[in-house]
Amino acid sequence: MPADTPSPLAAAVSTRRSYSRVTADAPSRAELMPLVALAAQVADHGALRPWRLIELRGEARERLGEALAAASGHTGMDRARLVAKPLRAELLIAVVACRRDSAKVADWEQDVAAAGVGHALSLLLDDAGWGVMWRTGPHTRSAAVREMHDLSATEELLGWLYVGGIPDDARPAPRPPLAPEDFLTAL
Repeated sequence: MPADTPSPLAAAVSTRRSYSRVTADAPSRAELMPLVALAAQVADHGALRPWRLIELRGEARERLGEALAAASGHTGMDRARLVAKPLRAELLIAVVACRRDSAKVADWEQDVAAAGVGHALSLLLDDAGWGVMWRTGPHTRSAAVREMHDLSATEELLGWLYVGGIPDDARPAPRPPLAPEDFLTAL
């Protein structure tokens, strides 16, 4: 391949954008499964597969909103805003690090593998034409949100991928290029 022609992977990475607003369209479970299988191919020291994904649709999004509001302690309009946040997309995918007992692989390495799955899935969804944004917030690891996701003591919620259709008027502007020499150093 000529050097001036980007690979399909390079093109997918360079054009990926986060969409803070999406339409009510969302991939079906059948459309999602092959993308999850591909995302599972990320680097995973020890082949522990220390992650899982939780699909939230319909009423599950409402329960998440209630858990976020409970965690915040807010009332009135502030509470209502938190309750509505998970309703901004028809599909949310919780990315969960599932720490396994391992003398060889530290918890942080397992968390990185789980984050890699989330990032790979966001790239794959974007490449498939879906709008995606990885969201977190101050209540992501609260007791109420942990309980709502039925997390075990060895699991940590890393956030949610909000997934939906891309509105015609919501195409983000291209990112300004960065200077790679500012981020790659040598010893």
